[in-house]
Amino acid sequence: MPRFPEVAPTVAAIPGSVYSRLAHRLDGYKGEIYPLSVGDTWMEPPPGCRMEDFRVADHPGMHRYAPVQGITELVLRLAERVGKRSGASTGPENVLMATGATGGLSTVAGAIVAPGDEVLILAPYWPLISGIVRSFHGTPVPVPFLAAPETSYGLPDSAESAVEHVARFKTERTIALYLSTPNNPSGLAIPRAWIEALVAWACREDLWLIADEVYEDYLYEGEHAYTRPLAPERTFAAHSFSKAFGMAGNRCGYIVGPAATMAELRKVSTHGFYSTPTASQLAGLAALSPAGDAWIENARGLYAETGAKAAARLGVPAPQGSTFLFLNVAEHFRENGLEGFLGDCADEGLLASPGPSFGPYPNHVRVCFTAAPPDVVERGIEILARRLGR
Repeated sequence: MPRFPEVAPTVAAIPGSVYSRLAHRLDGYKGEIYPLSVGDTWMEPPPGCRMEDFRVADHPGMHRYAPVQGITELVLRLAERVGKRSGASTGPENVLMATGATGGLSTVAGAIVAPGDEVLILAPYWPLISGIVRSFHGTPVPVPFLAAPETSYGLPDSAESAVEHVARFKTERTIALYLSTPNNPSGLAIPRAWIEALVAWACREDLWLIADEVYEDYLYEGEHAYTRPLAPERTFAAHSFSKAFGMAGNRCGYIVGPAATMAELRKVSTHGFYSTPTASQLAGLAALSPAGDAWIENARGLYAETGAKAAARLGVPAPQGSTFLFLNVAEHFRENGLEGFLGDCADEGLLASPGPSFGPYPNHVRVCFTAAPPDVVERGIEILARRLGR
């Protein structure tokens, strides 16, 4: 039991930096910087949806607290949008606005994770989900699933083997399964048949399901496979204005889940961040419009083109979705390993994220191909390609 000056061991185990520990090395850097370590976009939100577009005269009370659940009109619109897109019956009672999908997923963990509980996390995974589980004194259990790790684990190649593979990691303390598709960081999409099989298994095992779907708008071929319609009574789906409309700095996202449990999530949000920023919700509401749809359509095309070019230059398959590439760079390590490789990149102004942040991947790096304008990304990718001898 921690006593001053100690902190909880679960929190002490969370890394302080997940995307780049080397950003400080560019503090005096004189050349061009290629900040490909953080999953952001160079694009501004749709016209009419930016903070500069909102005035108190038009939106009285925009600097006051919003309702804990979210602005009523926005919650209603999102329930309609989610229901239409996913095919799952969705009402306002199923929706909770949050401080980004990050805040939303924290409310999920706070509501369902008890100390010592285990959450299976399909890897590679979005780094913050591991820390979120630990923050609520749970244990994240990485399950290598979409990219070959530096371990003896084989990867599934069918829906049946996907279930068999994930089941190996389940224990009596397992309470939930987390999946991300389109996936950050691999750029892969989990096949619909695999999701269906995993959901059926989770139902048999009485597990919760947490579906991170923040890149639902950025699948470059085919249609996004939604998890919640398969088991709405046990599934929490995370969605984000950050990724959909280029609003990462607004901190506005939402969780959709079973009505019977959403009241418990609201308890966690009330005592965590109380309510989502009012102005951010107004911007989100404005984005649910033809202008927002057009923005997504344009961004999807630009992202797909930039990602395909980056992948071709690096000699890897084009991403199926999301805004990332995930590469094994071990063959170009020197005696100082991954840290040295990333340091050498930083010496040329390029920041990439270390593979261990995403699971058991000590030889991988992640790059975000939307974090800077395409021409800047192209020059950054050229540096990485040269270091890889490609």
